Amino acid sequence: MSVQDTWLTRGLKARVLWPLALLYGALTALRRLSYRLGWQATERMDVPVIVVGNVVTGGAGKTPVVMAVVRHLQQRGLRVGVVSRGYGRRGKDCREVQLDSNPAAVGDEPALIHKSTGAPVFVAARRVEAARALLAAHSGTQVIVSDDGLQHLALGRDVEICVFDDRGIGNGWLLPAGPLREHWPRACDLVLHTGSRPAFGGFIAKRALADHAVRSDGTRVPLAALVGRPVVALAAIAKPGAFFEMLRERGLTLVETLALPDHHDFAHWTRPASAGAGVVLVCTEKDAVKLWRHAPEAWAVPLLFDPEPAFFAALDAKLSSTHGHQAA
Repeated sequence: MSVQDTWLTRGLKARVLWPLALLYGALTALRRLSYRLGWQATERMDVPVIVVGNVVTGGAGKTPVVMAVVRHLQQRGLRVGVVSRGYGRRGKDCREVQLDSNPAAVGDEPALIHKSTGAPVFVAARRVEAARALLAAHSGTQVIVSDDGLQHLALGRDVEICVFDDRGIGNGWLLPAGPLREHWPRACDLVLHTGSRPAFGGFIAKRALADHAVRSDGTRVPLAALVGRPVVALAAIAKPGAFFEMLRERGLTLVETLALPDHHDFAHWTRPASAGAGVVLVCTEKDAVKLWRHAPEAWAVPLLFDPEPAFFAALDAKLSSTHGHQAA
């Protein structure tokens, strides 16, 4: 049984770890208290900050939600910037993500966000440092969106979006006995479910593949153009099996699937023997920012999360009520 499976029920393994969960809970409560009492400082920016994160460890669709939120705000005419820790990157320095940035240095998700939305993206070990640098370099920024960071209390926030997938809160226990980084329920502005079976109330985001695939040179083809051709699909995301199944549902013939660890760096990647002449290599958009350095011919299929209109209406209302901020 995997760790993820252990976290779905309160079985023997989870119960053995429960005392450690109590200790973890006490430490996180003490940390929150230290911010509440001012022992540690929370820094507020001069513009509204929207944090998109989750209380459940592991991927729940945060990054696609970040991109959806950024695009929505851009469509409203707002100048949006993004901050991130850059999970899995080398180094802890603060830097701006460029189109030619090595994902190993800035993180695959920040690289994807910048490439996909065109918004300025800064990464740093401490998101508050990234936010400062973002505003210094792009003084016209009107809203900052933080990719993850619900637990990064040093960065003040105006709107919190908590993202859940079909796991819900699992067995409801804190790490390491369960999947929770902090107790749920907790105060939160908006709850968004990216799965197909929401465990409790909140808004819903439909998950689907884009209708096209894109190559490293920017060439696009309709996804339907790959139907009937042999495909080797790979994914280094939290739930690679879901990506493979979505490809099959769109009619693609997968002769092999390669499920790699989340945030796999592809540094020593070699094309599998099964992906020979005439075989199409397909990957996720997140993986493409790293894989294209080794296999520029691979086709990336974007994974889209489309929140219901009521979610964006609620988000706009929250921003409008932000006192003294220019996005209002």
